[in-house]
Amino acid sequence: MTGTESPEPSEQVRFGVLGPVAAWGSGGPLALAGPRQRAVLARLIVARRHVVPVTRLIDDLWDDPPERALGTVRTFVAALRKALEPDRPHRAPARLLVTEGPGYALRAAPDAVDAWRFEAAVSEARQVPPPDALRRLDEALGWWRGPAYADFADEEWARTERSRLAELRALAVERRAEAALACGGAADVVPDLDAHVTRHPWREDAWRLLSLALYRAGRQGDALATLRRARATLADELGLDPGPGLRRLEADILAQDAALDPGEGRPEAVSTTAAATALSASRLWSEAAASYDRTVEAGARARLESTVGLIRNLAVTGAGGLEAARGHRMAVIEAAEEHGDPELTARVIGAFDVPAIWTRGDDPELARQIVTAAERTLTHLPHDASDATRCRLLSTVAVETRGARTPRGPRAAREAERLARHLDDPALLAFALNGTYMQSFTRAGLAPRRDAIGAELVELAARQGLVTYEVLGHLIRLQARAGLGDFPGADAHAAAATRLSERHELPLVDVFTRWYDALRAAASGEVARAETALRVAAAHLDEAGMPGMRTGLLPLALVTLRLAHLLPPEVDLSADWGPHRPWAEALALAETGRHAQAHAALRALPEPPPDLLYEALCCVEAEAALRSGDRAGLERARSRLLPAAGQLAGASSGVLTAGPVDRWLARVAGALA
Repeated sequence: MTGTESPEPSEQVRFGVLGPVAAWGSGGPLALAGPRQRAVLARLIVARRHVVPVTRLIDDLWDDPPERALGTVRTFVAALRKALEPDRPHRAPARLLVTEGPGYALRAAPDAVDAWRFEAAVSEARQVPPPDALRRLDEALGWWRGPAYADFADEEWARTERSRLAELRALAVERRAEAALACGGAADVVPDLDAHVTRHPWREDAWRLLSLALYRAGRQGDALATLRRARATLADELGLDPGPGLRRLEADILAQDAALDPGEGRPEAVSTTAAATALSASRLWSEAAASYDRTVEAGARARLESTVGLIRNLAVTGAGGLEAARGHRMAVIEAAEEHGDPELTARVIGAFDVPAIWTRGDDPELARQIVTAAERTLTHLPHDASDATRCRLLSTVAVETRGARTPRGPRAAREAERLARHLDDPALLAFALNGTYMQSFTRAGLAPRRDAIGAELVELAARQGLVTYEVLGHLIRLQARAGLGDFPGADAHAAAATRLSERHELPLVDVFTRWYDALRAAASGEVARAETALRVAAAHLDEAGMPGMRTGLLPLALVTLRLAHLLPPEVDLSADWGPHRPWAEALALAETGRHAQAHAALRALPEPPPDLLYEALCCVEAEAALRSGDRAGLERARSRLLPAAGQLAGASSGVLTAGPVDRWLARVAGALA
């Protein structure tokens, strides 16, 4: 069972089936013992206040009912009644789970079950203006904690209701998109709709809305490409041609029909102008590129330096640009080395000063090659090479060795920062401070140090107009203030980063603010909302082109969410744990009582990597040691977490938290005593 908070209905006892089956009372989650007891509750909710005969319950609970099935069902019902109405006087009739005729019924109020409230919200959204519908549907979609009746996916009695709710959820996503389009949010709904058609490729209305949103966002080519993709999907999967709605939309887009544009005065009314501006900019780009190609000799050094500048700009434009930058970066470094000029190579390597916030690289092998090239270039630089050139190479080494437990990274960061301060070059100092930040995870509890780095970056970058570094500074401070438990401060930096990203078209910022929203909910005790937000953030991360952040993050975040609220960790080893799997396996062994194997797994664990998830992994290890009684593991956890006393474990990642460090230290101390 997931211990969560659900939106407040009028009834004191609330039920959740939009995810694992759960129940809440005024004091929080109710203890529902065992899968069959929860199955009884779920089966009664499916019946929607109608009586379910005992014989039907027995058939639904067992393929081959035991001899005492009737008595067992009565025991389940008695235990459920005690959990749902703990204050009911002895022998007083039940008010919620009642006996009627041949069976039982759950007399829950219409607003006491999240699925019933969801159905009502979707229906009501059709009757209200678009802004109200958007707010209502946003709230309702946030109630989902996973697939409906998630723990009973294979049960025949749940199948129809699960399908009905899944269809209703898909409809809600599309109605929300319609409301957002009506409110002028064309560009905002594109990512959600793109994910939606991926999950539901046969929903023609989803394809229609995605194409319309792209068109209104000034992306006519992408809108037509989406319709072609819809046509191919429907033909390949179902052998069908697009319906009249999709065919009509394609014709209207080709004709640039004014009916596709929203009315006068709405934000989308500028979409035609935006498209024209985009076409003009594209033409200017093509003409400038052609002139450059004619003028600058092939193989010239200027071409290499211009290319790396283009790659740097690509890296901040979004997922596609980030992936393209990674694909080309080493190639241009190798091309520079072929000239045999170390200073040219140093300029090419050091020009890629793209701010980095996540401490695990997306391509470790590429990072190793870049560091090797930078070190090689440092060795071959002439004695009279400028300190600025050396500083850029050292900053590159510091950034690219992030998350690696090696003395070279911290040394390179210190030397780069020293040179940058001596040269009094703001851009150089910003790059060097990024390297210093990346090397500030050598132990737990360094959030104050990173907060100071972020504060200097914000002040320096704002004064010098270094927008991407100003955003970096705000994101660093968001992380640090969260780790220190200052959520109002973290909120302010999240808002500042968002404003800058919207003004300067830096879409990757949204990746981090989504995860921060999930962390905020987790720290506030809103477990259900936090779990939903984590899954949403992870889904968007799939599209962000950042495998170093994506791999293994969601399962770790879900486990630490439960640990933060003293719930059973429920480690799912079938998930993609990536580099965190050894910690997950040790905890899974301890959770299932295999203590000898857990001790062996704990002994084999290395110290967590020096990165944003260091404290979270320390807590996972501590939980495994607590559950298995591993004294050596407990002592390691205490020594590693002690420097972070007074902080929130893992929250300085900006994405997750395992709860207060002081509580972990107290639990460990109690176990050691």
